[in-house]
Amino acid sequence: MKLINKKNKNYTQVFHIFTEEDWAKTSKNFNKNISTFFTGKKHEIFVNAHEEGITYFIGLGKSTLQNFEIQQVAIKFSQTQKGKLQAAPTLVLADFMTEKQFEEFTKGLLIGTYNYPFEKNHAFWSTKFELHFENLSQKKLDNINQKAEALSNGQIACQEWLNKPANLKKPDTLSLHLKNLAKKYDLKYTSFNRKKCEELGLGAYLSVNQGSAYDAAFTILEYKTTVKNAKTFGLVGKCVLFDTGGISLKNPDNMHYMKSDMGGATAVLGTLIYAAEMQLPVNIVAILPITDNAISENAFLPSDVITAYNGKTIEVLNTDAEGRMILADGLSYMAKNFKTDFLIDLATLTGSSVRMFGDTCGAMFSNNEELKNLLIKTGDKTNQRLWNLPLWDVWKDDIQSDVADLKNISMKPIGDCIVAAKFLEEFIENHPKWAHLDIAGVAFGNVGYAKEKAATGFGVQLLADLIENYH
Repeated sequence: MKLINKKNKNYTQVFHIFTEEDWAKTSKNFNKNISTFFTGKKHEIFVNAHEEGITYFIGLGKSTLQNFEIQQVAIKFSQTQKGKLQAAPTLVLADFMTEKQFEEFTKGLLIGTYNYPFEKNHAFWSTKFELHFENLSQKKLDNINQKAEALSNGQIACQEWLNKPANLKKPDTLSLHLKNLAKKYDLKYTSFNRKKCEELGLGAYLSVNQGSAYDAAFTILEYKTTVKNAKTFGLVGKCVLFDTGGISLKNPDNMHYMKSDMGGATAVLGTLIYAAEMQLPVNIVAILPITDNAISENAFLPSDVITAYNGKTIEVLNTDAEGRMILADGLSYMAKNFKTDFLIDLATLTGSSVRMFGDTCGAMFSNNEELKNLLIKTGDKTNQRLWNLPLWDVWKDDIQSDVADLKNISMKPIGDCIVAAKFLEEFIENHPKWAHLDIAGVAFGNVGYAKEKAATGFGVQLLADLIENYH
């Protein structure tokens, strides 16, 4: 896609964008038949074929709409009209659009091209496709174009890896991809195999990995800026490629969805891609503890006592609470070995958060008011919303063990997402700016491009906006 500041030719394809209020004011200037089918309501599309070409009338809804709603409209337009759209210079008529609104529209057009398996065969990825918009300077359009492509590349990578079936994303496959990604974007790549993890004492992570037929891959990716005194963001993403539940076997009815248990890691991956393509003036350290949670003669067992990286012992009561085990070592390794200004972990962690919020928002826990408020503000801005839940010490009582420092679940049938957050807090080594995001209900769900549940891309725009604007 190219964005061009000109309007000096006859166009065979036009995108005419209206709010309901704008359409009410100008509809009299158009053929009366159009008004029969088009009113400017949100997601409304009317295709008008005429001798000169095709005009798409695109409705945004009320003029009070938020910027992310413009992106939503563009995504749906891109998805539903893909078979009709031409790879040709296209005039955009939307005099009311601000720079930010046009940016969101452009992002939506590209994000909406995603379908699994992803190939850049949509008209919008053709070099022949151009958007001509004369309301903004070419410099501003170039910047919008760069941001839209970087964001879509990050979010599409997130969706693609989350959607892959289990047999196409084994640990060695993902590790090879990450190595190639590190070369492409000049990231520092480090990965510890099982032997090295044992030497380092990453016992909580290894307890989950020990049942796997695949070697451990405790992976660290580092993006570094040349800007002095830049902020450093520490990101830890749960990366369970497939979760059977282990010995505490999951119900098989929906187990096929457990290919989505790496949603935290894919959000981090997409964010790294965006930061690298935009060359953001920040440092990012990302830890992805890669494994599956499998059943074998070597799998860890309920009642096992595990020693984590920071020396704390954990009594395993349920092997399906494996995410918090690998995050525990990821967080403590980050806190002990890297100096970060912010420490954020993301995980498709608990059914408790799904039962609480469904697909409306992620559950957030933080020990820092500034970071908490930034995440809430950014979530509202990007429509990747979060709701803050308490970290009261009363919940810590539920993870006290008779045979270890902690147990990995509470035996009470309540508040597991809070219990999990209190568990993880034991491994942040007193980091002053930490947030835990439980995204189990929002990373994988109903989407416009698939018939069943699929990857939403949740987390990429949230983190990218946070890092870009609050560094």
